[in-house]
Amino acid sequence: MEYMILLYSDESFEMPAPDTAEFGEFMGEWMAYNQKLIDGGHWVAGASLQPTATATTVTKTFGGAPSVTDGPYVETKEQLGGYYLISAKDLDEAIALAKQVPIPAGSFEVRPVAFRPDAA
Repeated sequence: MEYMILLYSDESFEMPAPDTAEFGEFMGEWMAYNQKLIDGGHWVAGASLQPTATATTVTKTFGGAPSVTDGPYVETKEQLGGYYLISAKDLDEAIALAKQVPIPAGSFEVRPVAFRPDAA
């Protein structure tokens, strides 16, 4: 079964500057996590997202024309920063994998995938 792990964290967290030992250590944790998913046969896809300032929101209402707004849908303390699409035997395994995401603080929404056309 496939699960989406949505990664929410505070965008104001300052990542270490590139080309520093701290950045290498920070990214090393992510690369190790990615490799663990790959080696365990769980990896389907994953990506980080640009900051919410780059977002564009398309809103549709029943019977109305779609509207386009610069920025995220809502202002929140935590923003969607990335995702993993994983394969897991059940929800318990998906949660166990989500608990290992190397974000120092944040929340991770784990949801079963209902349908993926390219996997049919």
